[in-house]
Amino acid sequence: MGKRVAVVGATGMVGRTMLQVLNERNYPIDELYLFASSKSAGQTVNFRNRDYTVEELREDSFDRGIDIALFSAGGDTSLKFAPIAAAKGCVVIDNSSAWRMDSKVPLVVPEVNPEDVKWNKGIIANPNCSTIQAVVALKPLDNKFAIKRVVYSTYQAVSGAGLGGYNDLLNGSKGEAPKKFQHPIAFNVIPHIDSFLDNGYTKEEMKMVNETRKILHNDKLRITATTVRVPVYHGHSESINVEFEKNFDIEDVFEALRNFPGIIIEDNPVENLYPMPINAEGKDEVFVGRIRRDESLDSGINMWVVSDNIRKGAASNAVQIAELLLG
Repeated sequence: MGKRVAVVGATGMVGRTMLQVLNERNYPIDELYLFASSKSAGQTVNFRNRDYTVEELREDSFDRGIDIALFSAGGDTSLKFAPIAAAKGCVVIDNSSAWRMDSKVPLVVPEVNPEDVKWNKGIIANPNCSTIQAVVALKPLDNKFAIKRVVYSTYQAVSGAGLGGYNDLLNGSKGEAPKKFQHPIAFNVIPHIDSFLDNGYTKEEMKMVNETRKILHNDKLRITATTVRVPVYHGHSESINVEFEKNFDIEDVFEALRNFPGIIIEDNPVENLYPMPINAEGKDEVFVGRIRRDESLDSGINMWVVSDNIRKGAASNAVQIAELLLG
């Protein structure tokens, strides 16, 4: 399966990157369909030297035997159209938060829990960008040392808020007022991503908590998170503190990370080598560094995890899921 492919939200930042990644990874496509909202319909997009006209997404859009649809058009669109597509035999890989915590929908990071694609009922959820890179780094450590507790502190790029976020930084650096964010993001740091909940956390923070538990198949895992927007265009950075059930040797931590697919270790303090978003931009790997024992705990570490949020955090992860479906 998988040769008749649709991209929903094809003109957006993530949709365009999905097309770029499909091309880079030589994903086999016999027929390609591009969908977007009525305001973007009619635009022309070039893919593999052929021009495609973007169509308005409608209820009959999937009446033509589409095998796989990559959705990146927002939660409301996904809630309405993903079940329609699935009912017509299409497998939807959805980039919004709409289906992630649905118990009947797998939430997949291919390096971490590829087996979960097998029980899909026509919809597979792509996790939150900040969760994806975190669980890639956590999985090999959980396998080896059994994670007891995780503390996330994130430093998230403005592109995670779409074009509006990107423009707020660009225009804000020239002194213009913000349109997307609650405060100026240029020369500033905003400890507020998504809306606040009754428990004092933001939705973004609770997404990381709940999605990590689901992907790692551990509902009891103790996790806390603080998510922060920083004046960086591309690439989320995360300080992750991990407490283990088992004792460990720090060399074994490096070894576990080094041997896991999708991870590149950048950790040489003598040469000032550590992951930075400026170097992760345009890449699909998760970069891990500043790996060190947490001396305030019996068995814990700190690490610094960086990845391109539009690629591995969204588009590339979705394409990797599509590759799993190809077998």
